[in-house]
Parts: sequence; structure tokens; C-alpha cells
Amino acid sequence: MSRRQKIIFMIIGSALFCLLLVVVFGDNGWLELRRMRAAQARLLQDNERLTRENLHMYRNIDRMQHDTEFIENAARRELGMIRSDEVIFKFKSGSK
Repeated sequence: MSRRQKIIFMIIGSALFCLLLVVVFGDNGWLELRRMRAAQARLLQDNERLTRENLHMYRNIDRMQHDTEFIENAARRELGMIRSDEVIFKFKSGSK
């Protein structure tokens, strides 16, 4: 190989190496693509979770509007309410 061919080969090799660095580490390079794909996967998981939560809330709203037994159970659980024919006994725990 002549000296001129070696210089051309080194210039082409250097250019390809610089191009490789830009492709891997550049603003829209391979590393950024990996970060964006990971962020997209997290967002998709969050979206699925929020969709499930919304569906659960819609079901609860519908039951609150139409299901008297559900309303009664919610009032008992969240507000501590009792029926008019019920009596609550509270016992003190004895310390010895």
C-alpha cells in the first residue's frame, strides 16, 4: 500500500469512527433511543394502571348511583354508620 492510500484509509477510518460516535452518543443517537423506549414502556404501564383505576372508579360510581346495598356497606365502612335497629357495644380492654 502506498503512503497516499494509507492516508486516505486513515481519513476514511477516522470519519467512520466519528460517525459511529455521533450515531451512538449524539442527541438522537442509540443511547437516547434506548432511554426513550424505556420511558415509553413506563408511560404505557402507567397508562394501563390509570385505565384500570378509572374503570374501577366508574364501576364504583355506577354502584353508588344504583346499588343500595353497596351504598349501605360504604356508609358502614367509611362513616361508621349503623342501622336504627342495631346496637354497638364497646368494651374497655382490662389492664392487669
